[in-house]
Amino acid sequence: MSLPSSVFILGAGAIGTAFAATFAAAGWSVTLCDASENARAAAPETVQRHIATLRRAGHPAQGTPGPLTVTEAIPHDPGFALAIEAGPERRDVKTALFRTMLDRLGGETILATASSAIPVSDILPDAADQARCIVAHPGNPPSLIRVIELVPAPGTRADTMTRAATLLRAAGFDPVALHREMPAFVFNRLQSALLREAYRLVEEGVVDVDGIDRLVRDGLGPRWALSGPFETADLNTAGGIRGHAERMGPAYAAIGEARGEIHARWSAALVDSVEAQRRAILPEQDLPRRRAWRETALADLLAARRSLLSGDRSE
Repeated sequence: MSLPSSVFILGAGAIGTAFAATFAAAGWSVTLCDASENARAAAPETVQRHIATLRRAGHPAQGTPGPLTVTEAIPHDPGFALAIEAGPERRDVKTALFRTMLDRLGGETILATASSAIPVSDILPDAADQARCIVAHPGNPPSLIRVIELVPAPGTRADTMTRAATLLRAAGFDPVALHREMPAFVFNRLQSALLREAYRLVEEGVVDVDGIDRLVRDGLGPRWALSGPFETADLNTAGGIRGHAERMGPAYAAIGEARGEIHARWSAALVDSVEAQRRAILPEQDLPRRRAWRETALADLLAARRSLLSGDRSE
């Protein structure tokens, strides 16, 4: 069954144009809207630049991109499968934009905000208005970083989440659906945890900014480019994720408690759940094979990265 392939993007800034490029490269018909004359004038060239870089990254792209229309105002158009608001990170602005989209776009159009931290329930407090609305928070830029978190509001219909994931996957994204709304979502909660501790360590005189950057860039970063935190712990420790929790859990809890965190300790039930989810993804007998793969992949990644970093003369 063919999917509808017409998308409306509100906001021609960095995120909006990167979204437009991704959908156009996948062959979608894209309407890009911005009230700023300068933004509209610059948008076609910016979209083409994003398309060139996503091709360079090896993302799939049609030989001829889908058509791009740049407009000043939100049209009265029932034909869009998906609408993505990528405007200013201000609740009042987003509320006004969503009200207009609800009024002008078709009742089957999924309305998404690319907000980094503002949930739909803050934009549209009435649950009746939330049925076809979600957060679709991307990495930056979404033309290159294709994982995208989908966040429902309390009133979002289940089929809205399912359809949104299907449409985004068809355009080349890798959607991660959250089970419920959470302020700042997951992407920024994970990122902020690292940055909060980094700022504290600099403030306390433990390490300088360059030291933090090198430890993350050259230590955590290469492994995380190949596996997330749970898989990394699973591969790093004898006994897998359970062995890691037993060895490092108490030390991590002590760090958290010293910072005033509550619920810093991982319960036995939580460790059981995490282990069960990891073993469903990778059976225990396959851990040695995956560890061997990571060692080879890490060597290849580091070799490629060394070449890239040596070409940056700003350091």
